[in-house]
Amino acid sequence: MKQILVYGDSLSWGIIPGTRQRLTFEKRWPGVLETALNKGGNKVRVIENCLNGRRTVWDDPFKAGRNGLQGLPQLLEVHSPLDLVILMLGTNDFQAVHNNFATQATQGIAAVIQAIRTAPIEPGMPVPPILLVAPPPILRPTGPMQDKFIDAEKKCLGLADKFAALSRELGCFFFDSGTVIVTSSVDGVHIDAGGHLALGQALVPEVEAILVR
Repeated sequence: MKQILVYGDSLSWGIIPGTRQRLTFEKRWPGVLETALNKGGNKVRVIENCLNGRRTVWDDPFKAGRNGLQGLPQLLEVHSPLDLVILMLGTNDFQAVHNNFATQATQGIAAVIQAIRTAPIEPGMPVPPILLVAPPPILRPTGPMQDKFIDAEKKCLGLADKFAALSRELGCFFFDSGTVIVTSSVDGVHIDAGGHLALGQALVPEVEAILVR
């Protein structure tokens, strides 16, 4: 059985826009992906490690443990051997408490990639390939997200292009989720159930192509 680690934030955790509730596993995009891969004849386990509010490399001044580098090397040790890491972070780098733009978020994701590749896994175990997924662009945040993500729709401009260029530079696989989904109009930040379904389905051929290499 092949093992895939999904490392992400609330967009992968499955928060239901406008609530603090969570989609069930089979409706979250990692669950959609696992189900489709296994129905296609693959034997795959998708391991979720997705935390609401997780940044790439920055701390949340109000909640501990949201720095994406914290505990990441040990996480790779715990779940090795891994056949793939799917990395989808960046949205929370644009929260109002940070003065970040696409360039800074890209520098942050580069540090996360480096941490994955240098994790102290057991000798002889493979360093997993990485599929970097650019989150969908933030729309104008509304409701409870409005103050938390002031001007985030401007700050995130160009993120997918920069992630794509970084992937080429560092030899990662890349997928732009914004080509198949948009953030929910309910809050402008998160993904609704239809978006999770579409993203999970769109990633199936991408992941299958990586796993057979």
